[in-house]
Amino acid sequence: MSKLIVGLGNPGSKYEETKHNAGFLFVDYLAESYGVSFKHNKKFNGEVAEFKIKGEKIFLGKPNTYMNLSGSFVKSISDFYSIDTSDIIVIYDDFNFDVGCYRIRDKGSHGGHNGMKDIINKLKTSDIFRIKLGIGITTGDISNYVLSRFGKKDLINLKENFPKLKDACELIIDGNDLVDVNNKIS
Repeated sequence: MSKLIVGLGNPGSKYEETKHNAGFLFVDYLAESYGVSFKHNKKFNGEVAEFKIKGEKIFLGKPNTYMNLSGSFVKSISDFYSIDTSDIIVIYDDFNFDVGCYRIRDKGSHGGHNGMKDIINKLKTSDIFRIKLGIGITTGDISNYVLSRFGKKDLINLKENFPKLKDACELIIDGNDLVDVNNKIS
């Protein structure tokens, strides 16, 4: 059985280290931690890396579809490898939390996040594990805010929880429910 961990963001150097690419930053951290590299996959229109944890094949993904069309990538890779929606974890930015804060959910609405909205629409379920990474609270022009780059201090604060969130992903992969995951990493 395979698992899929997808970080959301926008492709290209123009968007590197922007707040909207927090999900990409996290899966880049995972790839480095597991000693794997992303390779472009035309079939899925994205970057894919793979490795094993306790005999489970794990795919890391970064869509090249731009944020608002992330569902196409997730659907194509999950269909091709027969990955059940319960075996998918999506990581993305959230401007409702301070930088460095996070929230892990196992279902729910898209909360106004267009990438998650597209994934829910394409997979036809909102029962998907997700990790929301706080990028700082804003009430201003959201589009400009999420496309702005992290400051040095904010980038450090964002990445500070990455080891703990890596543990959370492993617990989810091991079949722990949301309550257990949150209890074990807090």
